[in-house]
Amino acid sequence: MKERLTAQKLKSLKGQTPLVWITAYDFSQAQLVEEAGVDVVLVGDSVGTTVMGYESTIPVTLDNMLYHAQMVRRGAPNTMMAVDLPFLTYTTPDEALRSAGRLMQQAMADAVKLEGGRKILAEVDALIRHDIPVVGHIGLTPQSLHSMGGYRVQARTQNSIQLLVDDARALCDHGVCSIVLEGIPDRVAQYVTEVVTVPTIGIGAGNQTDGQVMVFYDCLGLTSRYPKFAKPFADLRGSILQGLSQYQAEVQSRAFPDDEHSYHVPDKEWEAFWNQREENH
Repeated sequence: MKERLTAQKLKSLKGQTPLVWITAYDFSQAQLVEEAGVDVVLVGDSVGTTVMGYESTIPVTLDNMLYHAQMVRRGAPNTMMAVDLPFLTYTTPDEALRSAGRLMQQAMADAVKLEGGRKILAEVDALIRHDIPVVGHIGLTPQSLHSMGGYRVQARTQNSIQLLVDDARALCDHGVCSIVLEGIPDRVAQYVTEVVTVPTIGIGAGNQTDGQVMVFYDCLGLTSRYPKFAKPFADLRGSILQGLSQYQAEVQSRAFPDDEHSYHVPDKEWEAFWNQREENH
């Protein structure tokens, strides 16, 4: 069993064997993630689109995140768990502290993740000052969907690249334990990885970051549509559909449940019941 990472240990793994992160949203997923030996389990607000059926992460609430994080913690007690602070739950330092405090106390999170760069430094400072480890998240930030004009690759011009680099450096200087880089060109992500002193975790950012994170459903082929950067490493959706079709066919033909999958009463007891029934009638 791997040792459960801490924020400080995570920082020390910069530049070593690429770190493996994956999202999980419930107890059974978390059990599988822990058994597989991943480094960090992320309870992402992507639960809004993958589990809750929303079109974006914006409707996800802090109570939603707390509910799912508690399940994941029970399923993966020995794996470092980072949890997203959802939309509009960290607009001020005090609000960020209250929101993160609930996740740390009630879900036993090891770190919280915030979207944004220099504009959230006051919130980052407040959390770290109160011993709450912080994971940064820059590039394509899904909570900024509307202001970005959709899910668009970021940092593709000279000026926007420089802004991203400045954000990454600022987050690092203010004490984050790692930075998620989402939806940016591979060369940009590689450069950011070289200039910051904490691990970078890529999702749609090429393969030269310090690690990768994937959404559970994308990783295992549980969805019908995938973003460009996602690779399904299994076809569980196909297997599930095949299993459901077979189940339906066997129920309709009465092949299931068969004798092996049914309970039985001893012949003697059934005969006694039947005889007593006839006597009573």
